[in-house]
Amino acid sequence: MDNTNGQIISFLTEEFGLRTEQVTNTVALIDAGNTIPFIARYRKEATGALSDEILRDFYDRLNYLRNLADKKEEIARLIKEQDAFTQEISEAIQSASTLSEIEDIYRPFRPKRRTRATIAKEKGLEPLASIILEQNPADDINAIADGYIDIVKGVETASDAIAGAMDIIAEIISDNAQFRGDIRVRTVNEGLIVSKASTDKDSVYRLYYNFSEPIKKIANHRLLAINRGEKEGFLSVKIDMSEDKINDYLISSLTSKREAPSTKYIILAAQDSYKRLIAPSIATEIRNMLTENAEEASIKVFNQNLSGLLLQPPIKGKTVMGFDPGYRTGCKVAVVDETGKVLDTNVVYCTLDTHDKTQAKKILADMITEHNVNLISIGNGTASKESEIFIADLLKEIGREIFYIMTNEAGASVYSASKLASEEFPQYDVSLRSAVSIARRAQDPLAELVKIDPKSIGVGQYQHDMNQKRLGEALCGVVESCVNSVGVDLNTASPSLLSYVAGINKTVSKNIIAYREENGRFNMRKELLNVPKLGAKAFEQCAGFLRITDGDEIFDNTSVHPESYKAADKLLQLLGYTKEDVLSGNVSDLKHKITAAGTAKLADLLDIGEITLTDIADSIIKKGRDPRDELTQPVLRSDILSMEDLKPDMVLTGTVRNVIDFGAFIDIGVHQDGLVHISQICDRYIKHPTDVLSVGDVVQVRVLEIDADKKRISLSMKEA
Repeated sequence: MDNTNGQIISFLTEEFGLRTEQVTNTVALIDAGNTIPFIARYRKEATGALSDEILRDFYDRLNYLRNLADKKEEIARLIKEQDAFTQEISEAIQSASTLSEIEDIYRPFRPKRRTRATIAKEKGLEPLASIILEQNPADDINAIADGYIDIVKGVETASDAIAGAMDIIAEIISDNAQFRGDIRVRTVNEGLIVSKASTDKDSVYRLYYNFSEPIKKIANHRLLAINRGEKEGFLSVKIDMSEDKINDYLISSLTSKREAPSTKYIILAAQDSYKRLIAPSIATEIRNMLTENAEEASIKVFNQNLSGLLLQPPIKGKTVMGFDPGYRTGCKVAVVDETGKVLDTNVVYCTLDTHDKTQAKKILADMITEHNVNLISIGNGTASKESEIFIADLLKEIGREIFYIMTNEAGASVYSASKLASEEFPQYDVSLRSAVSIARRAQDPLAELVKIDPKSIGVGQYQHDMNQKRLGEALCGVVESCVNSVGVDLNTASPSLLSYVAGINKTVSKNIIAYREENGRFNMRKELLNVPKLGAKAFEQCAGFLRITDGDEIFDNTSVHPESYKAADKLLQLLGYTKEDVLSGNVSDLKHKITAAGTAKLADLLDIGEITLTDIADSIIKKGRDPRDELTQPVLRSDILSMEDLKPDMVLTGTVRNVIDFGAFIDIGVHQDGLVHISQICDRYIKHPTDVLSVGDVVQVRVLEIDADKKRISLSMKEA
């Protein structure tokens, strides 16, 4: 086992380009039950300051390699049980680096269903197959085959015997790990993925009705589109590879004595093996591999988009009116104060020509005046265009400055119908809960969006076609990363928000809320140890990510971990500061003093690492700050543009709503988002739009083209 661990450490060291010490320490921290956010934030000395993202990739790869090691042991055991284990097989297993290689090695020994080859073996034709494979020039195969005729077993002629022997040879060829590995590589490098129409009906998949592309070049979004088209019955899809090339490879590998009478049978068996056994299997494997790779790439895009959406800057200190658009059932309205408390709700009818818009304006104007509303958050779903036009018109009639913002309402209906929403707002019906959520999303996107299954937040592509378990795990990791990077107010956080804090699960989050309700606000982080089921290990993991404002311990409102409080106290004393200086913000020159005193020297005195010292200093300086406040603020609007207002070369400010493989969709204040194609994002070459853009980014764009009939807007970020 130690040897296996050593191999895994060595492999991870090379693959991630790290030092052996970094890898060994990181594996030990993971095995000790530490969470990724905790390791990333508070164990930088041990890991060499590996980022949260790298640590998650590292964790996934570690699990894969351990599963691979377990699979190797299992396969070796199964082959040994058949008394077929050899030194050659042992070396092949040890050198295998993927699960597919292990499966290839085990294929000849895997219990098989009843095949043509097993039937031929039952007829006693295996010795004949061995004779043919020997390719002895002196053998008369037809004469030898006569000796295998057995009417009872169903071998009536020499031709029957030879045919059965060829079935056995075909299976031997198919089970050869070297052949399968080489053919798989050749097919990936030289083959095509081909799709044809399987129906006369027009569809969104028309682009793929007569389509082919080299396997090694096909883009992930095209592969996923083809898969969906096939699943929905519009496309038939296959892997196309030159049979002649593969047959030539197999024949040259199998026939060193072409003058032998048996050679022709081996050639026929090889051709049959590829067409009947190898090609279909390899095609399935390659398509699975392509799909898995495309899904992983899409999950990464989804992750980045979700992170951008969750980390959008909150709009603080404003009373917000949430506006959930609708047609027949009206628009649901909810006003929340700056803390998110619901002040008022209503329903207005303003999106159809038959609606009394004058009455709707009066209702909203009265609500805005009564509650001193500063901002209107409009959901971007059904009827949002009509709602935006109505709200923009209303704001012109109100005699003070007030803005609106278009808010991504994806998942709002999921939340409003959830058990969580019914517990939070039992007095409101489902539709009014959506309006509350839309208002709160503007105030604090992270706090509100954590209440929704990440898969229901529409910032991905083809997410419903993916492995839902894998997607869910990845997205939950993103939410966890975002929540912990921002920090959580222990005295105001919801159970949903707390459940994403490192070391806290849903049960413990509810226990924290219950404790808070029974005992009042937390005054110190260490009070968490009184919460049922929150032990020392959980406290270690979560404490640094929880904030207490106006508490008894000044460091509780920073990201300084309780394990470093003594070091932080001593640091302040050594440099002539008091905790009152921290409270008043009079520590702006702290890092300068650390540098002057010598970072390494101070770290030794405090018995901590230099990275930890720097982090403590940063945390003290930024006490109580929200890292999202440093990002570009959302675009607030007071008037609306229509597509008719747009002209080529017009430069506008927009917000990135979604990033996909071939570009990004930008909200420019028109009901229809515009598309910036990847070629129009910047002047330099980029592999993917996420290299430059994230959801929530505020960008300048130039209008290239407007197609009002198809409701398409082409944009460019070049020269904008």
